[in-house]
Amino acid sequence: MPKALRRLILWDYERGVWQYDVICCAILIFIFVSPSAWFNDQPRIPNVSQVNSPAGESAFWIDTELVTSIPEDQRLAEISRIVTARTHKPHVMSRLEPVYDAERELKGYMAFSKP
Repeated sequence: MPKALRRLILWDYERGVWQYDVICCAILIFIFVSPSAWFNDQPRIPNVSQVNSPAGESAFWIDTELVTSIPEDQRLAEISRIVTARTHKPHVMSRLEPVYDAERELKGYMAFSKP
């Protein structure tokens, strides 16, 4: 039994033998039947990342697509709501600054909230 278990763990079977097919089927069954709760698989809010800020403020990187989809007069309030939902802590954004690369192309935004 130890030799068979070792071969199973190391996947030491050649393609085309029944043992290889059994291992493949077991993997597929595990992938499609296992509940997502086992892995704490939760939906994530895309395009938002917290970054370090030396000034004591909380800083967040926001992708361009997310910000441009929000009307300009509602951006700070909507980004505050999105970041609060993401971090589960209340954040009120004080400012939103565009970030450009060397060619002056807009790469994203930095959103800052006061502690």
